[in-house]
Amino acid sequence: MGSPLTVRPARVQDVARMARVLVRCWQETYRGLMPDAVLDDPGLPAARERFWTAALTDERYRENRAAVAEREGELIGVAMSGPPLDSPAPWARQLYVLYVLTAHHGTGAGEALLRAVIAATESAALWVADPNPRAQAFYRKHGFAADGTAQVADGVREIRMVREV
Repeated sequence: MGSPLTVRPARVQDVARMARVLVRCWQETYRGLMPDAVLDDPGLPAARERFWTAALTDERYRENRAAVAEREGELIGVAMSGPPLDSPAPWARQLYVLYVLTAHHGTGAGEALLRAVIAATESAALWVADPNPRAQAFYRKHGFAADGTAQVADGVREIRMVREV
């Protein structure tokens, strides 16, 4: 892991690799929390490609910020934030996506991706799977705290974490 990390804005040319990373991260993170039929659906990569294509090209998402992390030419993580989905929301941004391949946890990639899509001076919120102690500890380290709100999305219990600045 000694090779340099590159974090940059996501491009349409990255869509297929972004989809593969997201699917692999879901499989690594949510196995046992989400049905295997969803995680192993052969159509999941194509669906994620459509998602990323829209996120990067559709005018409706122009306020989103998407970034990728690469090491030695391999895409190892993805992140995206945008306007708050929770309404009304007192925070400036919402983190929609932040995934790093398990083999690259603890290398600084997650922190760099978070900084790339949400400035340290911006208040923000996110939803994180519960249980997911590693991710929750990561977000606490970066100033987020659970606000007591929970939901179930795609069969996964999530808690909301908020960072005020």
